[in-house]
Amino acid sequence: MTELINPPGLLYGKEKRINLYHVHNLYKSIAQKVSSDFTEKTGIDLSITSGMWGGSYLIARENGLARTNVVRLYSINSLPQIPELDKKENLDVLMEIFQKTTCDAFEPHQVVLKDPHWGETVPYTNRTKPNMTLQMWDSTGRAKFVRAFFVWNQSTWENSIIYDTVRNIKQIKEYLNVNYRPIPKATEDYKFVLQDVLIIYFALKPALTEDFVEHAQPVIDELFDKFLAGLHDPEMIWDQFMKVYKNMLVYGYEEAMEGPYQRDGLDIHYVEDWPVDKINWVPKELQEKLVPMIQDIFIKFKSNLEKQDA
Repeated sequence: MTELINPPGLLYGKEKRINLYHVHNLYKSIAQKVSSDFTEKTGIDLSITSGMWGGSYLIARENGLARTNVVRLYSINSLPQIPELDKKENLDVLMEIFQKTTCDAFEPHQVVLKDPHWGETVPYTNRTKPNMTLQMWDSTGRAKFVRAFFVWNQSTWENSIIYDTVRNIKQIKEYLNVNYRPIPKATEDYKFVLQDVLIIYFALKPALTEDFVEHAQPVIDELFDKFLAGLHDPEMIWDQFMKVYKNMLVYGYEEAMEGPYQRDGLDIHYVEDWPVDKINWVPKELQEKLVPMIQDIFIKFKSNLEKQDA
């Protein structure tokens, strides 16, 4: 049985903010242990890849410490498309092991997870094999919840992050489609959209056109500064949302993804209808532009932590 390897440092530092490098590696360790324990219990060979989801690592401090108080903790996990996992009893076993292992992993960091719910599907994912979630709430209040996303098809964590951006772009376009006037919704909804606008921009920046970056950067800079200062005022959130809406940032994001996928016969506007073998799939040209940047971020975190602890 694989031992659960906790990160070498505390998830929460002196500022009581989470270290995103450590939580990313904790997710990887959870996936390794779950894979091993599931195989041991069922005899079904399984390998899950995992890492953090949400993009806050893209704007973290040099040592991986979050710049803001991150209280919603997400992971993205790639499951192989094997016939055994089409059986409900096997999937139930997998989720039970994943739930227990996640609880065990977070408890030493004073995050006590309760009330698990799993099986909810994620909008704008494959109709035949939709993404699903497992969520648990922290009874201590240190975090709000831990949510795991499960994506079908074995892939690297980096590719899963890039692939999921297609879904995320489509989701925020519900709010940012300039063919429709914005409809008043809860302030928190607009704030989540603005967070995703930042995440997608930083995640895709090496693939964005120079003209778009020149156009978008002032809007992004202002929005980023507002978040760091604490974006809570409803009028300010609405003002930032309208700037993003009027500057049509979502269309620049689509442009970066559309061409590479289209050259392989895939339309990002209909991602739900892609063949199941294209779930978690990323064109080579996007991998070449985006994967090194993602990897370099975590290499930098590791290097700076080692210098800090020397």
